[in-house]
Amino acid sequence: MDNTPHRSFIVTDRSYGAGIKRDVRLMASRLRFNEKRMGELDIVLAELISNLVKYAIDGELLVKATPDPDNASLELISIDSGPGMLDANQMLVDGVSTGGSLGQGLGAIKRLSSEFHMYSQPGRGTVVLVRLYENQKEVAKDPPRADVRCICVPKNGETACGDAGYFKLTDASLIVFLGDGLGHGILAQRAVEQAVRVLSQDRSLSPGVLIKTIHEASAHTRGLVGTCAVFDFIDRKWRFCGVGNILTRLSGSMGVKGYMPQNGIIGHNIPTKLVDQEMPYERNQWLVLTSDGLHTQWNPARYPGIKHYDPSILAAIIYKEYARHTDDMSVVVSKLY
Repeated sequence: MDNTPHRSFIVTDRSYGAGIKRDVRLMASRLRFNEKRMGELDIVLAELISNLVKYAIDGELLVKATPDPDNASLELISIDSGPGMLDANQMLVDGVSTGGSLGQGLGAIKRLSSEFHMYSQPGRGTVVLVRLYENQKEVAKDPPRADVRCICVPKNGETACGDAGYFKLTDASLIVFLGDGLGHGILAQRAVEQAVRVLSQDRSLSPGVLIKTIHEASAHTRGLVGTCAVFDFIDRKWRFCGVGNILTRLSGSMGVKGYMPQNGIIGHNIPTKLVDQEMPYERNQWLVLTSDGLHTQWNPARYPGIKHYDPSILAAIIYKEYARHTDDMSVVVSKLY
């Protein structure tokens, strides 16, 4: 998982458009997009910004550039708090418009995107997810066993983000982690980056062992809180262990179940005994973790049909509706198939 944070652009007025386009093109310059791809980015940006200005309440654009050596990508997530659409798919048909325009904007965005998802609820708002890849992404022959997505946004006024997500998917297991360095800024970022480095090198499948290993390696840092979840594809069980205030919930057809972490600060003081807690698996289950940069009242069950969408859509909705904006903010969403 690439831990580059998303950059947030508030889109409440058309006058912001030129500055947003300039900054996003600068982010895209880290990638190897050819002239044609950059032109397509310009069109997508113009349409997303135009829609937020014309129709939305509290419009915001989240952007992340991922300079992957195999296939670089740019992710754009448009979010707003209303008015929403009763039939979002109908708005993708050319010629359909609620604002007197030609009605070709959303259709054009979809055609130019490598990946496109849109979710809307009347009265609550809309999320549009666009990914542009350097090269056309090949469709996998076998469907993935899991999909994990993360949205991390720094505290207002900061560029470094002290929150970070991590996952490792193998034939035998899925490891998911969300960490939050104490405070915010560069020192918090260094603490959580150390945790991610440790996880990438450790082969244990016990969440408690992984948290202890992170603790021992983080003694020289500011410290962090974090929760680690491990799913075993053989015995079909989740195991959790966490220290500090990361909120963790499993959501499925049988309802929403929460995990209660232990008290302490990873890197400074943790319980003598770290206990792995088992939780049951069910098909099409969502695992969601959030840092304390978000309010805690979120519930995936409030979003009808969300299980059919990319996990980034749910992450963006939770961020949109529950972000505090007084600290770093992060949401990790994992979907098992």
